[in-house]
Amino acid sequence: MAVDHERVLAAIDVGTNSIHMVVVRVQPTLPAFTIISKEKTTVRLGDRDKQTGNLSPEAMERAMEALRRCIEISKALNVEQILAVATSAVREAPNGREFLNRVGEELGLWINLISGPEEARRIYLGVLSGMEFNQQPHVIIDIGGGSTELILGDGHEPRTLSSTKVGAVRLTAEHITTDPISNVEFQSLQAYIRGMLERSVEELLAHLRPGERPCLVGTSGTIESLAAMHARETQGVVPSPLNGYSFTLRDLQDMVNRLRRLNLTERSQIPGINDRRAEIILAGALILQEAMTLLGAESIVICERSLREGVIVDWMLTHGLIEDRLRYQSSVRQRSVIKTAQKYRVNLTYSERVAHFALSLFDQTQGVLHEWGEEERELLWAAAILHNCGHHVSHDAHHKHSYYLIRNGDLLGYTETEVETIANLARYHRKSLPKRKHENYRSLTSKRHRRIVDQLSALLRLAVALDRRQIGAIKQVTCKHLPDKSEFHLLLEAARVGDDCALELWSLNYKKDAFETEFGLKLVPVLGSVH
Repeated sequence: MAVDHERVLAAIDVGTNSIHMVVVRVQPTLPAFTIISKEKTTVRLGDRDKQTGNLSPEAMERAMEALRRCIEISKALNVEQILAVATSAVREAPNGREFLNRVGEELGLWINLISGPEEARRIYLGVLSGMEFNQQPHVIIDIGGGSTELILGDGHEPRTLSSTKVGAVRLTAEHITTDPISNVEFQSLQAYIRGMLERSVEELLAHLRPGERPCLVGTSGTIESLAAMHARETQGVVPSPLNGYSFTLRDLQDMVNRLRRLNLTERSQIPGINDRRAEIILAGALILQEAMTLLGAESIVICERSLREGVIVDWMLTHGLIEDRLRYQSSVRQRSVIKTAQKYRVNLTYSERVAHFALSLFDQTQGVLHEWGEEERELLWAAAILHNCGHHVSHDAHHKHSYYLIRNGDLLGYTETEVETIANLARYHRKSLPKRKHENYRSLTSKRHRRIVDQLSALLRLAVALDRRQIGAIKQVTCKHLPDKSEFHLLLEAARVGDDCALELWSLNYKKDAFETEFGLKLVPVLGSVH
């Protein structure tokens, strides 16, 4: 879907510490975008209930207020579409999805929950939109309130994407009780951060080629605050924009040593550090210090573009606006599905046949039995490719294992709800029909996505039945709706002369219940001759 006129879009990042919004004007012909407004509110969604882990009522109210303001600003700037994502705090809170539903119902704003690796991928896109990598390796670090993302890339496909549960708000809440921090707590926190980051850093370093010395790029409020603090003290003025500003590990160590000796009141008196940032700046600075030490990085350069801008770039990619150095990203979903299939040793030849049948049934019934579009078609394709991946765990109840592997497989390019939908579609390719009592089905909090699973899993079952022997016995299937008889005929063409396809016909009759229940039609499979 190409877009040839200027568009005004907003991207909102509902983070653990803050809610950020960026409003941009997209110029499709370049293709590029210009930032026309920025908004940031510290809401501390990460201040969760210590007993239950739930988002607190106070934090949710603060977030609702901030989101209301974002919507008002968007209207004033004639924004035609708001793209919103939520990360760590909402992802982990048991009531996170309820909160997103409330935002949807009360404000009419639909927020996509994204996984840690997907957050890292979009941060990478955001940084690439604001910096030239010149084919050279760069490590990107984004320190948020609840997690830290580390990415290795050279302007092409990211080599590694990781998200670790160390963030400035999380660590302050869970590890700091003294003010100023005691030596014991400081050393314990330092050791904890190092232990948590080691694995991600090792994986990243393993993807460096001999002789490569990557440049370290820092994004996020914590790193920008440290850069501003350094600039004010060394130059007397903070450059605007901060893009391209750098400081060394030695500079950072000096700042950490000073911050650890100050109490909260003293930290909040540092020019440019507000009260909310002063609470969490030490934990954030320590994460950066340990990451730089583990990476062997001597300095860091600031990039002010990050997740929000990455959300815009991702939108431009999905709308066919970017075809230059980021072209590879547009097929990230498909490649991520294939990579996951290979990881779990799926027979791709067979899966692709099932996917072909599933999409053929989808296309032929579109506008006749259902009104789903391109987006849902793609979810069905992914589920068809991965429906059998549970065999990797065990043949018994492999449909349930498929659900688990897909759900926890870090598929890139998809929101959490989309991953949940793909996993449920795969779960219901055999055995029981979707039921409210099933925990996995209840995880789909949106009625729309439950409906997708109800209808499209019925088509996936038929697609699986059409290749029952996994030998490609059926060449093609043609759908014929007979409304007067309340019947739906499947005309099958055998691939080989003389093959009665008895097992496929038996399987279709065995698996047609879901289709008949869902669409209120009698399914009649008919084998025709090869033309």
